[in-house]
Amino acid sequence: MIAFSRTAVLAVQLIAPVCVLAATSGVSQAGDVKAGRARAMMCQACHGLDGLSKTPDAPNIVGQIEPYLVAQLQAFKSGLRKNDAMSVVAPTLSDKDIEDLAAYYAAIEISVGKLPGQ
Repeated sequence: MIAFSRTAVLAVQLIAPVCVLAATSGVSQAGDVKAGRARAMMCQACHGLDGLSKTPDAPNIVGQIEPYLVAQLQAFKSGLRKNDAMSVVAPTLSDKDIEDLAAYYAAIEISVGKLPGQ
């Protein structure tokens, strides 16, 4: 019998929903960008309205694809993924809130300035 590390199992549990969502989602967005912007007010302390981290412990979420953001928010909501701040926020989100937030942050356009070494 093959033994898998807890990290490997967790990685599969986090990645599998993203793959399923990416494979089953069309080009159109499921969430409402405008509603997501309004809901993002509660996210701005850590992630900012622009999706750029305002604290060292919060990731930048701008530029992430919508299915990934949905999967991660659902993982926080279910308790599969843990974080002190997200454990308080995520359980209060409805499925619609999650779709709207993901649509909003995924819709923010990003651009790359000068790359290092250029």
